[in-house]
Amino acid sequence: MIEQFGRAGFLLIFAIAFPLIPIAASVALGVFRIRPRKPDPIKSSVYECGMVPVGDALVRYNVRYYLFALLFVVFDVEAVFLYPWAVAYRALGVYAFVEALIFIAILFVGYVYAWRKRAMEWI
Repeated sequence: MIEQFGRAGFLLIFAIAFPLIPIAASVALGVFRIRPRKPDPIKSSVYECGMVPVGDALVRYNVRYYLFALLFVVFDVEAVFLYPWAVAYRALGVYAFVEALIFIAILFVGYVYAWRKRAMEWI
């Protein structure tokens, strides 16, 4: 039992130390003035594919973009859930087939609802 907790403790220490070591190194390099610090307006500007930025970065987006992205994520996760089922289809049997049909039916109802609400139109 202690062996299992020891392994988990080691992984916990690693998970905490892994991000903290680079942060501590960066702070140390800044304190000892080893890393260069030359502020410049060009370095401080936002990079937009080599073009000069236009306008403010804080722009309000239309809610439809978020809805469209959310629908994409839902149907993308559907594919992620259905892929392992399709790989192990022969070993799972009829019960798993019925469960997959219920899952697809629920997603289809959501798809029809989004279609009726016109959530998939850009304009």
